[in-house]
This record gives sequence, C-alpha cells and structure tokens, in this order.
Amino acid sequence: MIEYDEFGPEKVLQVYNNKIGMKGILVIDNTNRGVSKGGIRMTPTVNVEEVASLARTMTWKNAMADLPFGGAKAGIIADDRKISQKNKDEIIKSFALSIKEYCPNLYIAGPDINTAEHEMEVFSKALNNKKVCTGKPEKLGGIPHELGSTGFGISKSTLIALKHLGKDPNEVTFAVEGFGNVGNFVSKFLTEDGLKLVAVSDSKGCIYNKEGINYNKLNKVKEKTGSIINYPGIKRYSHDIISIEADVLVTAAIPNLIKINDINKIKAKLIVEGSNIPMKSEVEEVFHKKNILVIPDFVANAGGVISSYVEYINETKQRMFKIVEEKISKNTKLVLNKSEKQSIKPRDAALEIAKLRVKR
Repeated sequence: MIEYDEFGPEKVLQVYNNKIGMKGILVIDNTNRGVSKGGIRMTPTVNVEEVASLARTMTWKNAMADLPFGGAKAGIIADDRKISQKNKDEIIKSFALSIKEYCPNLYIAGPDINTAEHEMEVFSKALNNKKVCTGKPEKLGGIPHELGSTGFGISKSTLIALKHLGKDPNEVTFAVEGFGNVGNFVSKFLTEDGLKLVAVSDSKGCIYNKEGINYNKLNKVKEKTGSIINYPGIKRYSHDIISIEADVLVTAAIPNLIKINDINKIKAKLIVEGSNIPMKSEVEEVFHKKNILVIPDFVANAGGVISSYVEYINETKQRMFKIVEEKISKNTKLVLNKSEKQSIKPRDAALEIAKLRVKR
C-alpha cells in the first residue's frame, strides 16, 4: 500500500504493452526542487510499493545532496536472466515511449538493477533526446561508472566522520562488505587516503588479515579468479564480516544486512552505509545509544546521483570528482553537527535537513 503525505507521490503510473509483455511502473514522488530523477530497475518482483518507496528515498537523497532534482523511480517487471538482449532492448524502448510525455520535463531516468549504459542508450535513442536520462555511454556524453563516483563519495563521507570522531585516518582499519562496483572503489579510495583495509567480502565469502590487505593485489585476484577469497596467503574468515575486528565497517552490497540481533556482534565504532538500507532505523537507534556512529545511506552514497547531475549539466569527469567531494563533505558535516547538537541519530538529522530543502 502506497503511503501518501505532504511530499507525495505526485504521480503513480503503470504502463503495459501486451504485444511484447512490457509491464512498467513510474513513480514521480516530488518535484519541488526540480525535475524528478531516479533509475530504472528491471526485476521479476518489482512492484508499485517498492518503486514508490525508492522514489521517496530519491527525494531525500537528491535534497540531501543539494541538487536541483526531485525524486522518482521506475521499474520494469521482467526477469533479465530469461530474456535475450534484443527482447530487453525492445522492452526498454517500449517503456521509454510509454512515458514519453513526462521525459525530460518531469522525469529523468538512470541505471539501476539490471540496467546500465547500454539500456540508457536505448532509452535516449527511443526518445531521440540525450537529456531524458543519465548514465549513458561516454560517446553520448555520459560519465563512465568505472570512475567510481559512488565509492569516491563514500570515502569522503568516511573521512569527514573520522575527523568528527577525532581519528587519524593513518591509524584506522576498515572492512568492506561487498566487493562489487561500490565496494571496490571504496577500498581503493580509502586505502589511498591512508586507512588500512583488513577485511572484505563478496558472494563467495570473507577474508581477514589484521596486518592489512593490498588493494591492487586484491583487485587483480578478483578480476582473474572471480572472487576475493582466492587472495593468496590469507585464510577465509569463518564468520560474517559484520563481526570483524575493524574500526570502520562500510556496507556496500546487501540490504537489511545488520539486524537487531546482530548488534552485539559489531566491533566497529563507525558504520558507513554505502549500500541502500543495510539496516532498519530502529537498529540505527540502538547503535546511536551505544555511541556507534552510523552515516546514513542517502548521505554517504549520493556520489552516484551527484555524478549524474554533473553529466546532466555537461560538466567534465575531472569536475565530477570535485563536485562530489564538495557536496558529500559539506553535507556529512551538516548532518553530524546537527546530530550532535540536538542529540539525535544522524538519519533523523539528515531527514530534517532534506525535508526543509524539499519544502522551500
């Protein structure tokens, strides 16, 4: 059941093309700050409630990043594993044409689960307009995801949080849950910033070495063998990565990773939510009472949407890194200062800031 409130959603659209079996959803949550922005995910289980919830998250994320975007999300009900690329392209094209009247004046698309640069190229060409989406191939003016804007932003948010805690990055250890596109770049940038990577996980398992893990070697092992567990000279860690002995835990993959019964397993004093919704708000509340700092997802992982804004205004790749660092650093500071001043958890502080920005 979709919840309606003072912020939205403004439009909930369901579209269908019976000839090719395209079933699509678009939720435009709020446009107070500007045209709504949010990716298109393609899964067999996506539904209206899920898309509406994600659209609201985009409203807060765009506002917290202080971008001139509102929040939206789209979904296409299809099993990416069971259709050919040709059929997938037809479905993307059909979906684009079915929401043509809203693009790009009210909605700008982007990549999400099972959609990437190629799908954005299909989407933009279907509507004959490069402005209808971001995340396009570089040849169409896109900024490559290989640059790691989300991971870069998470690293900068982490550095601000460490400074807030009075910690020297050169004396801090960290663990990363998930070594996909986000976790890989978080590992890269944080090690470059002087932190010591001591643990990392992927879908095959977890490795831990208190003496440190070499990022470059780890990345090569992942590329060559398909998993971090093949890193030489280190035994696999038999427990969940959330129980790792590390100063910082960065979540970068699984939603709802940390549950209420897991709280006592956590040894980290700082948790940075690189993934979306890695724990529920009530879990964050307990951490707050235990003086374990949690940086909310829509604050820490906004680098991707900031990068999409940079693409939207036709700025350079070099400028993208500067804008991501400026915005994430500034907003992380705002959240932490407000949280400390009002004795509220960071998520509550971030939501207050985002809501004020949306209301204006």
